[in-house]
Amino acid sequence: MKKITLYLMTIIAFLSFMPNQSTASSETNKAITEKVEKIESAEAKAMISRLEEIKSMDKSNMSSQEKKALRKEVRSIKKSLAQGNGGIYLSVGAVIIIILLLILLL
Repeated sequence: MKKITLYLMTIIAFLSFMPNQSTASSETNKAITEKVEKIESAEAKAMISRLEEIKSMDKSNMSSQEKKALRKEVRSIKKSLAQGNGGIYLSVGAVIIIILLLILLL
């Protein structure tokens, strides 16, 4: 009997913390488009247009070396765009720890 209650409690705990995948994907797409629209510098617009060009390329007839070079270019462009925003990013785990510390201290 104790094992059954333990199993039921763990199942309920897992189900209560299960993420909702259908809404998560649409929210991230909205956030990405909003972030792209906020960028106004000419250099950033050029980088974004280059990313769009790479995305629309036909990569089926490229060699592996060319694909690798494109991946490196995309990573470097995304990294430079992320550095230009100057925002502070916190993971979900970090937010939970901060909230718990605030509750304990206050």
